[in-house]
Amino acid sequence: MHNLLKLILVAAINTIFTISVHAQTTAAPTAKDITPASMNILGREGEALSSRVGLWDVVETAWSRPGATPKIIRGQVAERRMVGLYLQELLHPSADTVGKGVNRLDYLGFNRVTGRWEYLSMDARVAVGLMPAWSFDKDNAERIRVQFDPFVVPGSGNVVTGQLLRMEQVYEKSGPDNEVKNQYFILADGSGTKWLAHQYIYTRRNVQ
Repeated sequence: MHNLLKLILVAAINTIFTISVHAQTTAAPTAKDITPASMNILGREGEALSSRVGLWDVVETAWSRPGATPKIIRGQVAERRMVGLYLQELLHPSADTVGKGVNRLDYLGFNRVTGRWEYLSMDARVAVGLMPAWSFDKDNAERIRVQFDPFVVPGSGNVVTGQLLRMEQVYEKSGPDNEVKNQYFILADGSGTKWLAHQYIYTRRNVQ
């Protein structure tokens, strides 16, 4: 009986020691590990963005209202590169090899201080100004959802009417060379109708 108790005691001590060592090796970062400088490095989210650097062929589809006939725009290319913590994208016609005829410029990054994604765009094709957006929480890099502050579009046709709307943008990555960006609109017209207004399908261009 005495030997059995000794064996049980030894086994218990070994178990406690193993758990203690495991806890030490997997401990979360302490306050000493988190410094202002550490907030300005890429981190896991930034590394995921950096994998998207390169040239991407883009097919854009637009719906002016719910149920409208889609307008398909082909022949665009997105040039992506990292600028600090942010992925910069220049969208322009593929025939414009020097990127002078830019249709849109945007930045996407992860703010490690606030723990959420940030986005900023400037579209040269429509008078909406600079458009900032943020995620609500820490989305996975494979599916990033950001919401914009309400903004005003000039209107359609030859008359400036000024239409307020809300917008949500969702990045979905289905593979290393394929990505979709969906933009959803809700007009301030009392209906609360949400529809897919723009879709950008990205395919990485293999540069030999």
